[in-house]
Amino acid sequence: MSNNKLIIQSSPHFGDKDSVPRIMVTVIICLLPALAASVYFFRWRAVILIFSCTAASLLTEAVILKLRKKPLHSLFDGSAVITGLLLAMTLPPSLSVELAVIGAVIAIGIGKQVFGGLGNNIFNPALVGRAFLQTAFPVAMTTWIPTATLQIDTATFATPLAELKFQAAAAQGTLASLKDLFWGNTGGCVGETSAFALLLGAAYLLYRKAADWKIPAGIILSLFLFTGIFWLADPAKYASPLFHLFSGGLLIGAFFMATDMVTSPISAKGTWIYAVGIGGTIGLIRLFGGFPEGVMYSILFWNTFVPLLNRYTRPRILGERRKS
Repeated sequence: MSNNKLIIQSSPHFGDKDSVPRIMVTVIICLLPALAASVYFFRWRAVILIFSCTAASLLTEAVILKLRKKPLHSLFDGSAVITGLLLAMTLPPSLSVELAVIGAVIAIGIGKQVFGGLGNNIFNPALVGRAFLQTAFPVAMTTWIPTATLQIDTATFATPLAELKFQAAAAQGTLASLKDLFWGNTGGCVGETSAFALLLGAAYLLYRKAADWKIPAGIILSLFLFTGIFWLADPAKYASPLFHLFSGGLLIGAFFMATDMVTSPISAKGTWIYAVGIGGTIGLIRLFGGFPEGVMYSILFWNTFVPLLNRYTRPRILGERRKS
């Protein structure tokens, strides 16, 4: 008699060459253009933050897995590396190494492992780490420096969104032009400034089908519509939709964070609701909220609705009756 085990599973049965490590490697490759741009614009500050966050994420993952008496093979699936990279890319280049490490520990420990590890977390881990830093160290998280290619006094420097929000800058006369925003020659978080680099990586991400295209499409279209209405009504007061697209963390959030397979809906209808909700919430915060940026809070806010969206937008199985 053969010792081979017979595995009985319900249909559908299909084979797929994708795996968690393969998908994670694809995402890392897609982040390389933005990482390279961050090093070009912020030099060693970017290198130090990227290395610190990635190393701290891997070390925290290893320690917690050891404490939980879990095998360490999940340490090499790439998820901790991506968490560290994304966290570093959303931090201001002036942030100290100590705070960056704290953010990485929170991201892995509270954002991921406290829920049971990859596949069980309900919030994007990198955004959990950044949200903690934003709440605990608001001054450090809002202290900006110009890129190495800009000659601007650091004492008066502000990001384009902050200038628009807090310095009453005219929408047509913001610090950075659309050209500078597109190429990245402006201030901001380490990996958010270059729209070109992010779009380059996003194109490959969608080509490899490592992310659901409906999520960035829904976010961008809803933000365009929301901000476009106010811009058309008063272009002297409100910035154009293109300004909102290229500034801040919109692109990195829409393509690399909101598309997280674990924390995004699985149904088509739920995905559209999730994406449109994120885009509308970003527009609401940017135009009328107390913060110049709203990507982080919008994604975390809509992460909480994903279980409900999965439950109530699930397609009915053939022959299934609707519950009364």
